[in-house]
Amino acid sequence: YVKTQLQLDEKANPPKYRGIGDCVKQTVQGHGVRGLYRGLSSLLYGSIPKSAVRFGVFEYLSNQARDEAGKLNSTRGLLCGLGAGVMEAVVIVCPMETVKVKFIHDQSSANPKYRGFYHGVREIIRTQGIRGTYQGLTATVLKQGSNQAIRFYVMTSLRNWYKGDNPNKAINPVVTGTFGAIAGAASVFGNTPLDVIKTRMQGLEAHKYKSTLDCALKIMRHEGVRAFYKGTVPRLGRVCLDVAIVFIIYEEVVKVLNTVWKTE
Repeated sequence: YVKTQLQLDEKANPPKYRGIGDCVKQTVQGHGVRGLYRGLSSLLYGSIPKSAVRFGVFEYLSNQARDEAGKLNSTRGLLCGLGAGVMEAVVIVCPMETVKVKFIHDQSSANPKYRGFYHGVREIIRTQGIRGTYQGLTATVLKQGSNQAIRFYVMTSLRNWYKGDNPNKAINPVVTGTFGAIAGAASVFGNTPLDVIKTRMQGLEAHKYKSTLDCALKIMRHEGVRAFYKGTVPRLGRVCLDVAIVFIIYEEVVKVLNTVWKTE
């Protein structure tokens, strides 16, 4: 929530928040602690199919890309991650993120109009059509594609380094979580500018931008290079925990499935 608000906060307007603490303070004062969880419903509904598409596509592609020994090298891991990221962006992430950003932006407007998740989605579709839930698709594809390319590249590299010459060496959850946090941090530093552009393209003021490129140029012209790194600190905290937890859960679920569901 804080990351999105800071990214939507335009320097030219002038800025509404002085930083992370000020954003939290103003939100709690105006909307209570619940205000910090605006847009949560969209994340909850979207997280299950997003993870299913991400890991399903990655596993399918990586199974085709492994060598005779069953090993996946870092470059192929990057390409498989890129494919998974692009697919999740188109199928799940773009509409999910568009709804989330609009909900968060709506709360900070003078007259909030969305009463809840279903009412908000219904209003967006009624006034803007299905296209209203697919704003910033190009930026989302670029962001998610680079996100997963970086994360799976780092994870594949670290796994291969840890296992060394023993492909069957077990990795405990703490190590998996550490690798996941490192992969998450790498993706934050690698593509936060794309995340800022995506957020602006999906906000209530998106009509000001003719395209993804136009949005990038206007941010650069009016706010400077630093604006592309708005929300980096809260995003870093969220993403490192997010990626670490998701990879731990995924690896442990796969271990359980492999014991109860025998496949060739």
